[in-house]
Amino acid sequence: MPTGNQNSQRPTTTGPRRVKYVRRLDQVEQLTPEQRDRLGPVAARYMFRANDYYLGLIDWDDPDDPIRQLIIPREEELAEWGTLDASNEESVTVAQGVQHKYTDTVLLLCNEVCGAYCRYCFRKRLFMDDNDEVTNDVSEGLRYIADHPEVTNVLLTGGDPLLMSTRRLVEIFEALRAIPHVKIIRLGSKMPAFDPYRVLNDPELQAAFRTYSTPTQRIYLMAHFDHPHELTDVAIQGIDTCIRNGVICVNQCPMIKGINDDPYVLADMYATLSYIGCPPYYLFQGRPTAGNEPYEIPIVQGWQTFQRALTLGSGLARRARLCMSHETGKIEIMGIDDEHMYLRYHQAKHDEDLGRVVAIKSLREELLADDEARKRFAREIRPVPCLPARRRGLLVRPARGGDSHALARLIPICAAPRDAGR
Repeated sequence: MPTGNQNSQRPTTTGPRRVKYVRRLDQVEQLTPEQRDRLGPVAARYMFRANDYYLGLIDWDDPDDPIRQLIIPREEELAEWGTLDASNEESVTVAQGVQHKYTDTVLLLCNEVCGAYCRYCFRKRLFMDDNDEVTNDVSEGLRYIADHPEVTNVLLTGGDPLLMSTRRLVEIFEALRAIPHVKIIRLGSKMPAFDPYRVLNDPELQAAFRTYSTPTQRIYLMAHFDHPHELTDVAIQGIDTCIRNGVICVNQCPMIKGINDDPYVLADMYATLSYIGCPPYYLFQGRPTAGNEPYEIPIVQGWQTFQRALTLGSGLARRARLCMSHETGKIEIMGIDDEHMYLRYHQAKHDEDLGRVVAIKSLREELLADDEARKRFAREIRPVPCLPARRRGLLVRPARGGDSHALARLIPICAAPRDAGR
């Protein structure tokens, strides 16, 4: 099994350090002038940003280095493919910077910058000059949350909330803790991978974690590690610092072509994450976002890779759920056989769909990128009256031409072949 600990370039110093950010390809000395010229149009359309710590993880002698693939633009991104708002987040935006898609959870888009820009980002539209979805003033969002007692979870995202000043974070923490029904504050952040010194070098941030993550109202860090090479000694120390200051850590990431679409790489990362106290939570099927075609893989291939990775791990490393974020909800990919794909609403835009199991026949190998494919997929999972067939406490809606006993086949089909994903 491969291990990220073999990367000789991995930083090990956990003392104070100031990370230098770069926003232009001509600041990346390892790229040749020809490469910079060739990739310039890509960075002009989809913004580039990185820092010297993260660029230092790259083996520049390897053109397929996973960190390089994750952060350096590729010409293939310019292909006409997908849409900028692939999950139609606009439809659940209730105010500027405020999304309310699931009953108990509100998203505050409170920052429009990240420590670096993942090339496969599904919200890359936020980093474009004409976008105004993010707001620096969260007061309207706080009022909305206070007026909705069903909201128990608030996710700070964007952008990356840990790139905001600690003073501003404390103001938001304090305001949310003044709302009695908000029990969980979540930070959606890749800073532990991009710049772990953000946590390590800031005792005021650590103190804020201790103050506002209490035994009955926790702060959760939704960390974002994509590959074992990101789990450096410094990054692990950053996670440990969060944990020691009362933050509960979990990891979520997409499956990305050429980066972590190998079951052994995925299993290696999951094992390390479980060892350090940041167990896997979600693995996402990529969204058909503009610019992301070179990073996406077919659903069936992703499911096979995920299932094989789970067989290579144990315990907490197997907690992850393979899901795709769709306009109608967060849909778990439960199993695939020769005829159907079996999906379950792990979260749903409409409460009546929560827990619904759907069996669909089409689109098993498609990336849902073209308009007609998305429309057909939406028709198959659109909320409609279900057949009254109950198996194991779940309500099953069979596919067109299917039967009402689909769930009975879930046990055999969810066990991936032993050689799947090799």
